[in-house]
Order: sequence, then C-alpha cells, then structure tokens
Amino acid sequence: MDATTAPHRIPPEMPQYGEANHVFELMQNMLEQLLIQQPEDPIPFMIEHLQRDNDYVPKIVILGPPASGKTTIAMWLRKHLNSNLLSVESLMAKEYSSLAADARTHYQKFQTLPDMLLVRLVQERLREEDCVRRGWILDGIPETREQALLIQTLGVSPRHVIVLSAPDAVLIERNLGKRIDPQTGEIYHTIFDWPPESEIQNRLIAPAGISEGETARRLLEYHRNIVRILPSYPKIVKVITADQPCVDVFYQVCCGQLLKEAMADKSKYGEMIRPFFEKETAVPSYIIMKVLRQRLDQQDCVERGWVLHGFPRDRDQACLMDSMGYKPNRVFFLNVPFDSIIERLTLRRTDPVTGERSHLMYKPPPTMEIQARLLQSPKDSEEQIRLRTELFYRNSAELQEFYGQAITLNGDQDPYTVFEYIESGIINPLPKKVP
Repeated sequence: MDATTAPHRIPPEMPQYGEANHVFELMQNMLEQLLIQQPEDPIPFMIEHLQRDNDYVPKIVILGPPASGKTTIAMWLRKHLNSNLLSVESLMAKEYSSLAADARTHYQKFQTLPDMLLVRLVQERLREEDCVRRGWILDGIPETREQALLIQTLGVSPRHVIVLSAPDAVLIERNLGKRIDPQTGEIYHTIFDWPPESEIQNRLIAPAGISEGETARRLLEYHRNIVRILPSYPKIVKVITADQPCVDVFYQVCCGQLLKEAMADKSKYGEMIRPFFEKETAVPSYIIMKVLRQRLDQQDCVERGWVLHGFPRDRDQACLMDSMGYKPNRVFFLNVPFDSIIERLTLRRTDPVTGERSHLMYKPPPTMEIQARLLQSPKDSEEQIRLRTELFYRNSAELQEFYGQAITLNGDQDPYTVFEYIESGIINPLPKKVP
C-alpha cells in the first residue's frame, strides 16, 4: 500500500489538546458567526469574537406547553448556572427601554406582540454585558417558526433547545391548580406544591387564563406551532417528558466481553485469564489492562474512538489507564435507586431450553409452561445484588473525584431518555456555571 494513502495514526495528544482547550467548538462557533454576520473585514471580527470569550456560557432555549413546568425548570437553571432568564414578561418589564415601553403599550391593547418587536427586544437584551458574560436562558421564546427564523438571522444560536412534553389531560389538571405568589413570582400548586407557610398561602392568587377551556385553546395553539419550530434547531433539540416530578426533569467496548474473547482465542492473555474464569474470581487489573491496551491500539479504535462500559471499576484502574495514556474525554455515571436495581435484576430469568432471557415484570414469558421452567442466576439474588451495589458506590465516589468533569445522569428512566441525555453530553456538553 502507498504510504500516502495508508490510514494515519493520530497522536493521542492532538485530540486531547483539542478537547481540553475546546478548539473544535471554538472554530465551529467562529465560522458560524462569520457566515451569519458576514463582516466586510473578517480578521477584526474574529479577533473581537475571540476576545469576547463567551462561546461556552449558557445559551439555552426552553419550550413547552402551558403547565409543563418550563418556567420552573428555567428558574432552576438560572440559579444553577448563574445565568440570565429571559421571558416575554421580563423583556417587557425592562426599564429605560423605548422598545420595552412600546411592547407594553402594544400588549395592553392587543394581548400579544408582533414577531419583529419581540425579536428586537430579545436582541437588545442579549447585547447587554451580563448576557454576553454569563449567558442566557430563553423561557418560551420563540413562540412561532417565524420568530425562530428571525432570531437565527440575527446570529442568535442556542447551544441547547429543551422541549418539555406531557399529555394534555395532565397539563390541564396542573394548570387548574396553579397559584402565584405576587410578591416573589414563585409558582405553587394546590395539590403538588403547596407552601407550608400560612403567610404565603394567604397571599397566593390564581393567574389569569387557567380555566379548562382557555388551557385547551392554548395547548392547541402550542401544538400547531411547535411542530414548525423544531426543524429550525436540528441536532440540538432534546425532548424530555414533563409528566414526572420537576427534580427528575432537572457504553461499546465491554471489558468482560473482551476477556471472554481473549480466552476463546487461546492467546497468551487468554491462557492467563482462564484460571480466574474457572474459579469465578476477579481478573487482576494488570491483565485486564494488557487485553484492553491490545484492543484500544487497533486501527478502528484509533480512527473512530472507543466507549468503555463498566470500566474502570475503581480508582486504581483509572490511574492505571491514565498512566498508559488512555484518557476518556467524556465520563458518565448512571444513578439508579436501590429499589429499582432490585426490581430490575431479581426478576430476571433465563429459559434453559431456548436460552431466551425474560423479566417477570417487563418481559414476561408468553406461556405458563415456559414460566414454570425459567431459572434465576445466582448472581441475581438480592444478597449478591446488594453486595455489588455497595461495592460500586464505594468505588464510584473516588472515580467521580478522579474524573472531575464527569456527568451524572438519572438512570431510572426509559432507555431512550437516558440515551438522549448521554448523546447530548457527547455531542454538545451542557454549560457550566459561570463564576
């Protein structure tokens, strides 16, 4: 093969430097702004863009139907990220702004704002120093596709678009019980979130437009608009079910499989591994790393990267990986309540005749005859699961400290939601709190 056409081995230091210094995102964002703004002289524009140093501040859009909890989530995000929350109400309430004064006048007369006026309000607010320095969260904006396109033409590009979703019946029930504290603006609910203080209870008021008919009308309008808005934000939209508590709204190279393959190949490493498998004892870390190193050095891993599932298991293995130059650029921890772990694992069964795996709750066997012959693995007993879980959490605390940039996810959700969170963390990491 001609050396010039052979696959090139990229030194691991190069992508590590790019990841550590956000070089790839920096170039992408700068090119994006160049194409949108199209300055006559691009050099000063790029220098100013780099000096501004705000590519990584929060830039988030939160959309959702009435009563989906988007304002609550937006407020939590604002506090967590130390960012700025922008809503139609806050934009109109701005003092010393002729645009905001015009918006208030128009809204009092027509109970709505023209698209261009709203977009100009957004543009004016985003140019202010605190939004440039600490980022922004748009609550319920854009409301229509026209607004989304106007915002894009001004060069305003969110890094994340979060869309909350829930059944209409749930949203109507939520809306009917909504109450607002006129002093603080905090939102409460007569059933789900009633304040314990009698002083707050006495001053709560029901907001306008929460009747069942009015809510149904607003839901219909939202559904018409959202299907036209979403195509404006390809690849950065994440749909999250809002039919759960707000706090809940707020791998594949497997080492075990590698060890089994190495033993099956009867390689020198396989012969080293065999005694541990036969005795059902843990394979020493130094042997695992030799097998792992052999796999990660293969051309497909060098060219396309790798995903490790369930490894490293403790800090020693993480340090060993790090010393050998294998540094992950994303680390995820999945948290699941112990009760859910017990439910998932103790009810697993295997059919000894066909080898099919079943779950007595989520994937029950089709007939009573099959159910009668199902077997449970000794590893799925509650005692064994408890020991493994305790060991995991003891080690995970040190691993999370070692991998300071790790992302912790709620694994007690449907697999598609968990996958979307992981995908988001890989493709477009969430912003970090601005000091």
